[in-house]
Formats: sequence, structure tokens, C-alpha cells
Amino acid sequence: MGAGHDHGAGGRAGGGAGSGTAAAAYRGRLRGALALTSGVMVAEIVGSAITGSLALLADAGHMATDVVGLVMALTAIRLANRPPSPQRTFGLARAEILAAVANALLLFGVGGYVLVAAVPRFFEPVEVEGGTAMVFGVVGLLANLVSLGLLMRGQRDSLNVRGAFLEVMADALGSVAVIVAALLVTLTGWSAADPIASIVIGLMIVPRTWKLFRESLDVLLETAPKGVDMTEVRAHLLALPGVTGVHDLHAWTITSGMPVLSAHVVVAPKALDAMGHEKLLHDLRGCLAGHFAVEHCTFQLEPDGHTAHEAQPCP
Repeated sequence: MGAGHDHGAGGRAGGGAGSGTAAAAYRGRLRGALALTSGVMVAEIVGSAITGSLALLADAGHMATDVVGLVMALTAIRLANRPPSPQRTFGLARAEILAAVANALLLFGVGGYVLVAAVPRFFEPVEVEGGTAMVFGVVGLLANLVSLGLLMRGQRDSLNVRGAFLEVMADALGSVAVIVAALLVTLTGWSAADPIASIVIGLMIVPRTWKLFRESLDVLLETAPKGVDMTEVRAHLLALPGVTGVHDLHAWTITSGMPVLSAHVVVAPKALDAMGHEKLLHDLRGCLAGHFAVEHCTFQLEPDGHTAHEAQPCP
């Protein structure tokens, strides 16, 4: 008496035509951020060569990873929005999460490099042209602020876009550090300000990058979607008329904005006969969508006692 019911988010599962992942809506904004970041990266590399500023070079190196990260994000969006196939029933939606992990690893690498490269400069100071470095820092900051404006909304909806947003935010903070260091060098001649700014840039990268990395791993490890309490889900399902038990309850995230859930729902036969399969399935789906914003659900309806006949029943 098992009965399945599937509610697709955009019809991805089962080979339907998808409506696109959360990040797809921000493809144009990502392209704009990529153009700005690429231009500033080149400018800061030139500026570092002219001024001798390690902080400026560190910021340019960080922007280089941003360029790579934005390219990966755009590539991942293209892959993630390919239609599903019989072998890949959710398409390549997870490509966006893999891109977020790759971005985090790149950020960790840049942060480590900057920290290591800054230490020798405390013992062997390098002359820095503070005024020129400040000009390049201001240009970088303005470009980063525009990019942040482009990505602000999308970072709430997509881990992929959030990875790009965090990289640009770290760049903006890095540009501020460059400006402060250049100002100190210009006004006081304190050469240590430049490597200190580089260390600050490196340290700013780590906390937000770790959060992005952890959230991306949660998706890959199929942790319950953020904000979905499985104990509450079970309680809500059991509160529906006719439902006497719930087992094999699983929830995970395919990609940002695409949580899914499956469950075996035990139903009293008389209650099921009275309300019908369609009504109960509609109530189950409405419960998940209304209380937990999970619209892609698969339910198997079972009569009392059916669990004992399953090969590997779950409590």
C-alpha cells in the first residue's frame, strides 16, 4: 500500500525541466563583478611594481583568486543549470557547491601566503611609495564597493554567490588596509605599516572563509538544511490527521535554495480510506512547504504494521 508523491522545485528530479538554481538569477551581476575585479587586479599588480608595496601586492593576489573564483562560480552556474538526465536526476546542481569549496580553499591559500610573505619585511624593510600606493588602494576600494552592491542580494540565496561576495568583501577590507598603511608610510615613514597591513588582510580572510567552507561541506555531507529542525518536522507530520508514525525521515540540500525531503509515513487504513491518498499527500506537502520552506518532498504512505516487513526498518 505504499504510495509515493514528489513535489519538485522547478521539476528537477525525475528528468523534468529545471527552472534554474538560486545563483542563476545573479549571473549578470557576477559577470559585472568579474570585470571590475579583473581590472583592479591588473592595476594593483602594476601599482605594487611601481610602489614596492607588499600590501598592494597581497590585495592584488587576493583579487587574482577572486577572478578565478568568479570564473568558477559562473562556470558552475552554467553546469548546474543543465537539464537532468537518467544518470544525473538532479543534473549538475552540486557544481555550485563544489565551486564554493574551491573558492574557500583558494582563500585559505592566499591568506597563508600573505602571512608568510609579510614576516621577512619586518627584518628587511622595503621602501614603499605611500602616495602612489594610496591612489591604487582607493581605486580598488571603489571598485570593490560597486561589486559588493552587485552581489549583496544574491549572497543571501546562494552559497556560490556568497563565496564570491565574501571574496570581494575581503578585498574591500584589504583595500582599506592598503590605504591606511600607505597613509602611515607617507605621513610617518613607518615602513612596518605595510607588512602589518598585509597580515591584517591575511587574518581577515580566515573567519568568513571557514564559515563558507563549513556550510559547503554540510551540503556535500547531506546535513539537514539550515533552519530545518528534524525533530520539529517529525512532530508536525505526526500531528496530521490519520498519521500514526514516521520513519526513514531524511532531509538534505542539493544546492543553495533546493532543500529536499523524503519520508515513510505510516497511516491508519481507515483514515486513509476516508480522506484518500491525494488529500493526505497534499496535507503532507503543505505542512513541509508552509512550516519549513521545503517544497521538494517524496512520501511513501504505508499502513500500520508495514514497517515490520521492510528489510532495514528505521526507528
